[in-house]
Amino acid sequence: MGKPRIAAVLLLAAYVSCGGRASDAADRGVAANWRSPHAKLKCIDLDDARWTDGFWAEKWELCRDVMIPTVERALHHPDNAARLVNFRVAAGLEEGKHQGTNWGDGDCYKWIETLAHVYALTRDEKLDKLMDRWIELIAKSQDPDGYISTNIQLTDKGRFTNTHHHEMYNMGHLLTAACIHHRATGKDNFLAIARKLGDFLYQTFQPRPPELAHYGWNPSNIMGLAELYRTTRDPRFLELTAIFVDMRGSAPGGSDLTQDRVPLRKETEAVGHCVCAGYLYCGAADLVAETGDRQLADALGRIWLNATTRRMYVTGAVGSFRNGKSSRGDPVHEAYGLDYELPCRTAYCETCANIANAMWNWRMLALNGDAKYADVMETVLYNSMLSAVGVDGKGFFYCNPLRCTGNPENLSFHHTAERWSVHRCFCCPPSVIRTIAKLHGWAYSVSDDGVWVNLYGGSVLETELPDGAAVKLTQQSNYPWDGRVTIRVDEAPERELALRLRIPGWAASAKLTLGGEPAGVACRPGTYAVLRRVWSPGDVIDLELPMDVVLLEAHPGVKTLHNMVAARRGPIVYCLDVPLKPDGGQLWRNGVYLPENAELQPEFVADLLGGVVVLRGTALTTEGRDRFVQQIANQPAPERATAADWADALYRPFHPRPLPKPNSGTVAVTLIPYYAWANRGPSLMEVWIPLAR
Repeated sequence: MGKPRIAAVLLLAAYVSCGGRASDAADRGVAANWRSPHAKLKCIDLDDARWTDGFWAEKWELCRDVMIPTVERALHHPDNAARLVNFRVAAGLEEGKHQGTNWGDGDCYKWIETLAHVYALTRDEKLDKLMDRWIELIAKSQDPDGYISTNIQLTDKGRFTNTHHHEMYNMGHLLTAACIHHRATGKDNFLAIARKLGDFLYQTFQPRPPELAHYGWNPSNIMGLAELYRTTRDPRFLELTAIFVDMRGSAPGGSDLTQDRVPLRKETEAVGHCVCAGYLYCGAADLVAETGDRQLADALGRIWLNATTRRMYVTGAVGSFRNGKSSRGDPVHEAYGLDYELPCRTAYCETCANIANAMWNWRMLALNGDAKYADVMETVLYNSMLSAVGVDGKGFFYCNPLRCTGNPENLSFHHTAERWSVHRCFCCPPSVIRTIAKLHGWAYSVSDDGVWVNLYGGSVLETELPDGAAVKLTQQSNYPWDGRVTIRVDEAPERELALRLRIPGWAASAKLTLGGEPAGVACRPGTYAVLRRVWSPGDVIDLELPMDVVLLEAHPGVKTLHNMVAARRGPIVYCLDVPLKPDGGQLWRNGVYLPENAELQPEFVADLLGGVVVLRGTALTTEGRDRFVQQIANQPAPERATAADWADALYRPFHPRPLPKPNSGTVAVTLIPYYAWANRGPSLMEVWIPLAR
């Protein structure tokens, strides 16, 4: 980073800290961005919204009651990769060696952050005491100069000698957790540790020592420093945020694996380890929110376009490579693949990477107010994030492939047939529970002129706008199973106020009424419908989103998906999930193919998988497919789409030929939401089902 840019960052930080854009009153959100001059959407406070009933309310309660205790037990388990006991040893309360992985501290911090999010809504004294107990041990574990990473402190490893020691990952999650804890509780005990750590990092990295030019793999530290700046208003932490971004590609010897071959401002593609990439893009977006760096914003836009139109799964997951090479020839693993390289069975799709994709898109939404980012965020949340946790809240997945055949060839030990509670790499479970615990904070945003409704579900919002005006909304909906959303205005300022309701990109025929009459505003898919008026308590808005079953096809560049379709209804992607017991293997061996004109009928089943809408229909066995292909032999051949026909779409609705119905070789099939697969024992599964061609 050149001196002029550092000076600009410091000048801006000084201006904003002196009162720049908005008051401090509401800087208690998932991100404290009320004074971020280049964030179009501002976060609501941690306790301004809550789920009241329906899908996410049930998941939040399951998180509080089951997931959090499950993760806590694992953090105490001797075979688990992340271990809380390391803080007791580092604090001098018991003897022992470091246990678990190098990145285990960070996963413990994510668990504490989850507790803080839940505490913000419940004010549960037991959670408060539990957090204080571990924070006290963390404080005792910290070295006098501010350094803390127990995998180094309790071993003979040297500080900052190997990026694979993941010190930045551990430290970054501490910084974020401490800021959230401060906002949730008003206490400074954890924040004091974070400040001390921030001081240490500034003293170490601000001089830009050449030997540390490539240091910072798995960079949760960038997000953490941005939040530490927003919390403390110390401009050094914003300066350091920029330094860590500018270190990327600043010296020879970098690799695409660590997003360190090319300076981030010059990057054109999503590349390398997907968790680290997502964390880097999140941190860079945070920096843009503070500085307005146009080069960096443009780079994020290019990378986003490449990721979402060339390298993202239909479930919102990322990471097609277990092992491979980047487009520039660097060995990579757990990484983005090449354009259109999206295998299903060997898809890595690490849970943390998928969640990082949602986190990045949430930040891009805040920067730009463009609904396309919320669409990606929502796709992840309902599919590749939620697939990582069992419907009972007791087990987790690391990888989230789109096909499971029982064949272990070319799969990693992370590709498991069943979810687990204790694992050799435990980063994913605390990522899942942290996301569910804070998701109500993503559901709504505010701006100078009104409220943005980003996610749907039974909820209440009580918040303030930047000018201090109070707003209260009550939302009722059985989304995602039902497309009707009702929002009642309970309180609003006596002036014009804009309510922006997101129209998902898949909602081609949404309807919006106000007080039972057409609202008279555009409901274009992939935008926010804007209702601007002086509101009165009791005003009611009804939004109808179409919940048609849609078959999707993939871009012809995805060669592995030729002549295959995936089913989607609303935001939910479906799969064929065939439990091996009692006789699922036979159904799989007989073959399952969909005729082009397949009709899948939705049906809500209350006693299945926690209550889900399934899709029932008729498929063809291999024998039935062969007969059907002969039956339609005289029909016109399917049109062959070229890449030019797709523009920047990666997936689009499939349009079948007008064909007769199959007359033999049929089999009844039931598709379930992808997130719920493998909840009935080991199973065979596929999202993309071959067509009978």
